[in-house]
Amino acid sequence: MQSKMAETQDKTAAGIVMMCAGVACLSANDALAKYLVAAYSPLQILFLRNIIALPFAIVLTVVMSGRGALRSPRPAAHFLRGFLWIVATVLFFTSFIHLDLAEATALIFVAPLFITAISAVFLREQVGRRRWLAVLVGFIGVLIVIRPGTAAFQPAALLPVLTAFVYALLMLSARWVDQRESVWTMLLYLTGASAFLSAFIVPFVWQPVRLEDLWLFAAIALFGTAGMTMMTQAFRLAPAAIVAPLDYSGLVWATTFGWLIWNEVPDRSAFLGAAVIVVSGIYIIWRERKHAGQTPQQKS
Repeated sequence: MQSKMAETQDKTAAGIVMMCAGVACLSANDALAKYLVAAYSPLQILFLRNIIALPFAIVLTVVMSGRGALRSPRPAAHFLRGFLWIVATVLFFTSFIHLDLAEATALIFVAPLFITAISAVFLREQVGRRRWLAVLVGFIGVLIVIRPGTAAFQPAALLPVLTAFVYALLMLSARWVDQRESVWTMLLYLTGASAFLSAFIVPFVWQPVRLEDLWLFAAIALFGTAGMTMMTQAFRLAPAAIVAPLDYSGLVWATTFGWLIWNEVPDRSAFLGAAVIVVSGIYIIWRERKHAGQTPQQKS
């Protein structure tokens, strides 16, 4: 019994480390994207990142799930998810042109709130009063960050919010994927489908890639792939209720990168709004996990 408990604790600890490292990698991915959008279209950055990452995604899928995982019985669902991924990424990368990295990152964290709201309104899932209150509080946090109606308001601040909405649709669309498919197949097709679809548009926004920027595109592919892989493994090793809230550590990395590279320091309103968004998001995650096994009447 003790050995089994020790094994569970070791897996949980490994999951926590994986999640923190994965979030750090994705935060580095975002910082690189913010640097590159000064010279390249967000769509071109996305396309090159996925093209470079695709061979690694294929190898990873074969190693983790076998060659059979390269096939999908529902490719249309993956292409829809690839389209949503393109829209979300382009919106988010575009926001980097106008916003601080930490501010854009804080606003995208409203995605769990959108998932809850969409699930209740359109999918008719039972959502109790407490979670609705958490959603309301989270969107108040958004208003604190973007400050509509004031001189500090920037229309570009709506881009990360739209990103979060599209990302919520992307997460919910996973239900249309065949349940027999592994998570590695989903990651592979997300990379491949978005690379394929963006290839039709990228010629219209293409800028010649400077030789000195090649390593940056390689780095963004490396950090993006490594981040997604480690976060996926984290959820396989540890309970979601433990590792999911660690996603918000990305705010610390975004603030650090923004300060070190661009001398960006969020103001008090941004910090306050971000704190409200994070607390409401963590509460929703906690309530979802706590009541996952209860009947709809018991959920609140």
